[in-house]
Amino acid sequence: MMIESLQHLPRPAEPAAALAGRFTDLAPPLSARQAAIESARCLYCYDAPCTRICPSEIDVASFIRNIHEKNINGAAAGILKQNILGGSCARVCPTEILCEDACVRNHDAEGAPVKIGALQRYAVDHMRFSSHPFARAPASGKRVAVVGAGPAGLSCAHRLALLGHEVVVYEARVKAGGLNEYGIAKYKLCDDYAQKEIAFLLGVGGIEIRYGQTLGGNLQLHDLQARYDAVFLGLGLGASRRLGLTGEDAPGLLAAVDYIAALRQCDDLSTLPVPARAIVIGAGNTAIDMAVQIARLGAREVTLVYRRGFEAMTATGHEQDIAKANQVRLIAWAQPQEVMLNSAGRVAGMRFERTAMVDGCLAGNGLTFDIGADAIFKAIGQCLDDPLAPALEHAGEKIAVDAQFRTRLAGVYAGGDCVAPGQDLTVQAVQHGKLAALAIDRDIQSIAEAA
Repeated sequence: MMIESLQHLPRPAEPAAALAGRFTDLAPPLSARQAAIESARCLYCYDAPCTRICPSEIDVASFIRNIHEKNINGAAAGILKQNILGGSCARVCPTEILCEDACVRNHDAEGAPVKIGALQRYAVDHMRFSSHPFARAPASGKRVAVVGAGPAGLSCAHRLALLGHEVVVYEARVKAGGLNEYGIAKYKLCDDYAQKEIAFLLGVGGIEIRYGQTLGGNLQLHDLQARYDAVFLGLGLGASRRLGLTGEDAPGLLAAVDYIAALRQCDDLSTLPVPARAIVIGAGNTAIDMAVQIARLGAREVTLVYRRGFEAMTATGHEQDIAKANQVRLIAWAQPQEVMLNSAGRVAGMRFERTAMVDGCLAGNGLTFDIGADAIFKAIGQCLDDPLAPALEHAGEKIAVDAQFRTRLAGVYAGGDCVAPGQDLTVQAVQHGKLAALAIDRDIQSIAEAA
């Protein structure tokens, strides 16, 4: 990923080794003793609320009981049966608002829920299978194309392969993984974990990934429809939203996801351009990830600005606490009004207008303030970069699908962040891919039977 917009900025003052040390595991893994103690805290509830709230339907109580009984392979198999990317989800899933929030031990008297995410990671990290734990069904003779090798596409491909179909995954970039490879903070997924997880997933067989394939470019949907029995679109959200301000394309202003991608693919962090003063605009996990990482790289002042109140941020309280712990200044109720440039036409700061809720609507109140900065990172969300816009029905800015993830085009399905329903979470994308694969399988079978 190219970040030429920042090439005029200095490089970090510290050596690569020191910087790398700041991007190790945010949450260290559990030891065997810690896992034993933590798994013993689980009450193995009947109709467990943690399981009911899990987007990928993992039987949480069951896998924790297996850990408690030292059946690590059984725990891992139970997790991966429902969520083939269970290892990365254990690291990046906002468990604090999902399974751990629902845990019956999560109340004042207990003080803390069972550490479900850490236990899930422990199980997947310590599994030791003599052969791949999942066997493919007999070959169906059917072939399915999957566009996009992110969590939704990979999950779909894996489930289709298990069901006996041959799958070809078309990926625009040079690596598979999507958000897990390019968009997650480096300290959340360390040690090339995304690629190790993909290697395990591909071990089931029946899946081929072809790189450098761009839908609407060297890859056309009508060709895929003609050559395959079904097509799944796991396109993600590839286009960054614009602020709509003059100076938005000036050197020093770019999308946070572009910098995060460059950081994740960089072997020597001391070569990255780092501003002394940075502004991050946004309210989600990407905004927090950007702010924390630029601070860890050596930015002296990092300010995250959001147009509404902190309680409205999509980043959880846990994520906000991470930002505060890394000396990120958080400012609410302010919206970008003007990009300030220096005499060379480069970013020198940003002017903000104070905001408030007026009759239920967000409005500026005319009061402004300036923040000086050498770089501005926008993390205001992404939208669908859809080359198929004329062919597909849309719901808002996303692809419209029915309850079976079917688009309006026969034999074409879609899931993950590019479709209307969902929470834009990795675990949700995995679930979409899995459910879409089951729907594709049913539809293929019914067509075959009708013939």
